[in-house]
Amino acid sequence: MQTASSIDTASLYERLGRAEGIAALVDDIVEAHMSNPVIRARYLPLKDTPEHLAEVKAHLCQFLGAGSGGPERYAGRSMSEAHRGMNVSEAEFMAALDDILETLDRHGIDGQTRKEILAIGYALKSEIVGL
Repeated sequence: MQTASSIDTASLYERLGRAEGIAALVDDIVEAHMSNPVIRARYLPLKDTPEHLAEVKAHLCQFLGAGSGGPERYAGRSMSEAHRGMNVSEAEFMAALDDILETLDRHGIDGQTRKEILAIGYALKSEIVGL
C-alpha cells in the first residue's frame, strides 16, 4: 500500500505498477470494455483475431508506459489517427473512462492517481470523440 509521501514522490509510471502493473491493467481494462454494453461491440471482434488483440494490448501498454513516464516507446498511431472514422460518441467515451477508473480502483490504485488518469483521459477527448 502506498503512503501519501510515496505517492508524492513516485512517478505516475511507478504508481501504475511499472510495465508489469500496466500490462495487468490493460488486460483488465480491455476485458471490462468487452463486457460493457455501451462499447462491447467495438471490442468483442478482437476476440476473433487474437493477433490483433495482442497488438492492441501491446500498443496500449506502450502508450500508457510512455505517457506515464516509463521507458517504453510508443510506435502506434496518434490518438486522433487511431479513432478517425470511428465516430466515437460521448456515451462511449464516458463508458471507456468508467471502465478504466473502475479497473484502477480494483487494482488498488490510489485516488490521486485515478484523478490524474481521469484528467489525461479528458485531455484526449477531442482526439477521440466524433472523429
